[in-house]
Amino acid sequence: MSRPTPGSLSALPRRLLPALTPWTALLLGVALIVALPVLAVLAHIVMPTDGVWQHLASTVLPRYLANTLFLVVTVGLGTLILGTGTAWLVVMCRFPGRRLFEWALLLPLAVPTYVIAYAYTDFLQFSGPLQGWLRELFGWEHGDYWFPAIRSLGGAATLITLVLYPYVYMLARASFMEQSVCMLDVGRTLGRGPWRLFGSVAIPLSRPALVGGVSLVLMETLNEFGAVQYFGVDTFTTGIYRTWFGLGEQVAAAQLAACLLAFVIALVLLERWSRGKRRYFHTSSRYQQLPEFRLGGWASAGAFLACLLPILGGFLIPSGILTQLAIEQGDSLFGAAFIGYARNSLTLAAIAALIAVTLAVVLSYGVRLNDTRLTRTATRISAMGYAIPGSVVAVGILIPFAWLDNAINTWVLARGGEVIGLIFSGSAFILIYAYVVRFLAVSFNAVEASLGKVTPSMDAASRTLGHTATGTLKRVHTPIMRGSLLAACILVFVDVMKELPATIILRPFNFDTLAVRAHSLAADERLAEASTASLAIVAVGIIPVILLSLAMRRSRPGGG
Repeated sequence: MSRPTPGSLSALPRRLLPALTPWTALLLGVALIVALPVLAVLAHIVMPTDGVWQHLASTVLPRYLANTLFLVVTVGLGTLILGTGTAWLVVMCRFPGRRLFEWALLLPLAVPTYVIAYAYTDFLQFSGPLQGWLRELFGWEHGDYWFPAIRSLGGAATLITLVLYPYVYMLARASFMEQSVCMLDVGRTLGRGPWRLFGSVAIPLSRPALVGGVSLVLMETLNEFGAVQYFGVDTFTTGIYRTWFGLGEQVAAAQLAACLLAFVIALVLLERWSRGKRRYFHTSSRYQQLPEFRLGGWASAGAFLACLLPILGGFLIPSGILTQLAIEQGDSLFGAAFIGYARNSLTLAAIAALIAVTLAVVLSYGVRLNDTRLTRTATRISAMGYAIPGSVVAVGILIPFAWLDNAINTWVLARGGEVIGLIFSGSAFILIYAYVVRFLAVSFNAVEASLGKVTPSMDAASRTLGHTATGTLKRVHTPIMRGSLLAACILVFVDVMKELPATIILRPFNFDTLAVRAHSLAADERLAEASTASLAIVAVGIIPVILLSLAMRRSRPGGG
């Protein structure tokens, strides 16, 4: 029998089979499951819509596109300026309160965007306390003065910026701390001061980190639903929800989701292109502590205010408003019913976090055991969920599971049985599935970074002692990664607690969470009652922010 040539098809399985170990097969299976919602959405692009898509394209689609572009550009620039500027101040300058601001600038991460929208609407609307105080102070009546409308496209962009700038701040601060004085010496010898060094040396060296932070911000902006819907701003996310539930047009909603997915893919490609065009390297292995510029007088006051204002606007003021509303009135169902909402939120978040971390371990360990192009591609696909808005994930999940429910009921009826009803699409199963798809990347990044720090010699030593790959993971890697696994679990837990669009679309009937309770009350203009659930979400979100800030402080080169 002739030997197969290297390029023949019969030689292909021989090259693939060594890579298809049990761990690799499990990795590929996870990637396929996670990619199912995206594939379901893309499959509907070419399906007919009986004129609905043409109607949307000629009426509301231009507005969806314009508003989404405005939010992306405005929030991207705003978070870049706020995050980069405050990071440079706390790393390079010495002024009163700097040590406090190092971690306090992360606090807005604990506040969901829709929660801050509810708080500021109550505070800034015509019947709110601020305008009431101004009318009483100056004797004004309605129409005597101009006040910016909080429920507007500009208001939404401002609030989203205040909540999301910490993504840029985190990465920019970490990048600035990694820069050694050795790299700034050349600029100093050329006579450049701190601000020129900031623009010509520090910013280029931190460019990948800044691009990464802004990319996270833009993904979250595209995913935003609660705040923009409450403000009456039409975006792709609100359009998908309205088309699916308002018009009952699944195909048209899926095609809108595909447009938004194309938006996301374009951002991802732009980010990769941006990183690939220029590269900046540290050319010295010698590290010296960065110099700290002492600020005094007006410069010190300006730095203090520059760091204080984002914290005031993004955390302290909305938290204070919510606390006052909760104390004065609060949720009328606070008690047994409210405990049920909290229990639903905590149960879903805990289950989704455990599953996401488990799958992240499978993915990262599978690549460690068999690092090939196939496994790397599969993990990239699995990590795409964070870049996909929750509404798109929800639509992509509803389509196949609704078909599956219908097929099962049709099969039962054909054999003389009774209608079973919604098996999958009416249960918490697809809600947890959506959370895992959406936030798997959050846990994967943390687990992969921790696993990468374990030297391969430990794997070899374990295998020589007779342990299998699974035994090595259990006895060697898991104890070492315990801290990172806990951190990943907490991050996913809080992200699930704040998730709104996927929860609203996929939740079972008569199944409410804290996020849904807050949104439904605010949608009925019952802002004071919505404050209780909103404040509970913020309180839960503070925990990982504190842990994150402590980790960042410990990671500072040269000590705390």
